[in-house]
Formats: sequence, C-alpha cells, structure tokens
Amino acid sequence: MQGRLIYLIGPSGAGKDSLLDAARAALAERGVRIARRVITRSAEAIGEAAQAVSPEQFERLEAEQAFALSWRANGLAYGIPAEIDAWLTAGEDVLINGSRGYLPEARRRYPNLLAVLLSVEQDVLRERLLTRGRETPEQIEARLARNALFSGELDDYIRLDNSASLERSVERLLQLLDEHRQCG
Repeated sequence: MQGRLIYLIGPSGAGKDSLLDAARAALAERGVRIARRVITRSAEAIGEAAQAVSPEQFERLEAEQAFALSWRANGLAYGIPAEIDAWLTAGEDVLINGSRGYLPEARRRYPNLLAVLLSVEQDVLRERLLTRGRETPEQIEARLARNALFSGELDDYIRLDNSASLERSVERLLQLLDEHRQCG
C-alpha cells in the first residue's frame, strides 16, 4: 500500500520546525517519517535542522535529480530528497516542511497528499518573528500582510492552529493524522 505525503505549510514563524521537533518521536511511532530539507541558507543560520548547501551545490543536486520536489522562495532554494519516493512506495507516510506557493505543483506530483496549514494568530506571529530577529520590523509587517492575503487563496487543506502551546499543537497534529488515516 502506497504511503501518503503529508505536506506541512505555514508562514515563516508559525512554528513548523518546533512542531516537527516536538512531534518527531510520536510520528515515528505511527510510522511517519520526516524528510530533512536541503536549503541554500548558510549552515550558521538559526532555525530548522536542514542540510545547508551552497547555491552551486543545490543546482548540481537538482540537475542530478536528487530531489523529489524543489522550489525557490524568499531568495532561497529548497529541495526534498528523492528518497521520499522509496519511503512512500514502501508504504510509509512522509511528512515534509513544504511551501505554500509550491503546493499546486506538489499536488500534481503527489495527488493524494494531505496538506496541513499551520496557522498562527497575527499578533502571535508578529511576536515570534520579532523574537527570532532575522528580519527588520518593516520586513515582518510585509510578511504579515502577505500571509493575510495568501491564507485566503488556499483550498483543500486541514488547518492546525499553533497559537497556543506546542504540546497542544502536537496533540492536534496527531489527532488530525489519525482522523485522516481512518477516512482515507
């Protein structure tokens, strides 16, 4: 039986990496693998546990078809290793940290994917972005405005609110995956 791709999306600062880290053991118990992204952000950058590569390395990997999915966003290149196809073929579910803008292409490649939108109240998101310190206040406000517009453009996804405690979000993610497995 083919596994399902679980495509986690949400604005920068919504807590995708924190959620994945906190849910890792529980997801593994359910047979869900988390794919590690390849990203052109420097290895010194604070944030997700991705494999950092140079833009040149990324281009080479992409040309070698090392990625099942790859896209550009926010001045960076992102790739999901091709090994996820073997995991899916083996019947394992695979969770990836995806891109909202790339969702239509990901759906074409994986028609039965489950899109999960991690959302956060605007005030909570603003505070997280300010605390993270990667962007100027003006850049943060522009992100918030883009996020408000973008969330209205998406369809066919499950929304998971991450405005409260991380523990509650992990519980809800596991609930959603269990509910969807029963329906699917």
